[in-house]
Amino acid sequence: MKKEAAKKASQNFLNGVPILLVLKLLSEKEMYGYEIVRAIHEKTGRSLSFPEGSIYPTLHVLEEDGHVKSREKAHNGRTRLYYAITPSGTKKLEQLTGEWRKVFQGVHLALDAGKAGLS
Repeated sequence: MKKEAAKKASQNFLNGVPILLVLKLLSEKEMYGYEIVRAIHEKTGRSLSFPEGSIYPTLHVLEEDGHVKSREKAHNGRTRLYYAITPSGTKKLEQLTGEWRKVFQGVHLALDAGKAGLS
């Protein structure tokens, strides 16, 4: 039971991370879903991995909110749905980036407080 609680806490901690990473990747180039899954794994030094089952719903929500747009495009004889960031998505990315930097800075300070002789 403790393992399940730890996993749930870890998942809750990561809420919002897929949205941030998807928008960041799409700000660099247009991508299709599985390409985004692989890119997240690679760009995070293999420390984060999100299954397609969480990335596709994230893409759908972002599209419904107007932060990304999709289009069909042929790739190696197959038709894939490619996603691109919109101006609204760029603004959302800037907002989320600022929020996550504040969280990171706060956690970093708290974790290192004992090392600096602070308690």
